[in-house]
Amino acid sequence: MWKKYNADFPFDYDFMDQLYDSMYKSDLRSGTLFSVFAGIAIFISCLGLFGLATYTAQVKIKEIGIRKVLGASVANITMMLSKDFLSLIVISLVIASPVAWYLMNKWLQDYVYRIHIQWWVFVLAGLTAILMAFITISYQAIKAALTNPVKSLRSE
Repeated sequence: MWKKYNADFPFDYDFMDQLYDSMYKSDLRSGTLFSVFAGIAIFISCLGLFGLATYTAQVKIKEIGIRKVLGASVANITMMLSKDFLSLIVISLVIASPVAWYLMNKWLQDYVYRIHIQWWVFVLAGLTAILMAFITISYQAIKAALTNPVKSLRSE
């Protein structure tokens, strides 16, 4: 039938699922690449936050010792050391969430069938970031709070 009506051109066909797969293959590859680099960035930022918490605990070792002698609990000392870090993380979330929402909406406009980004996605991401930061910081804070205050105050 094809040769009867259009003999000069060869018959070329594609399956619809293969056509769609080839159209979105680059997006899937980009998604995988972004996930790997996001994981590496989160790991490096947790290492930096851990180092900063270690440095802060060493700088405030005498203050922690005095607070322990005066009756401060481990939770009080942990909150004292982590509240500055957590407030900075909340400020960064307030700045980054509208920017991320805007950029995601611009990116999703390229698709014919698109979704709308819900507000709870940003809340969940923010709570996850705060929880990861608190876990990273609290290890050093609890370690500093459990040290013997006599050792830290003896050098004076």
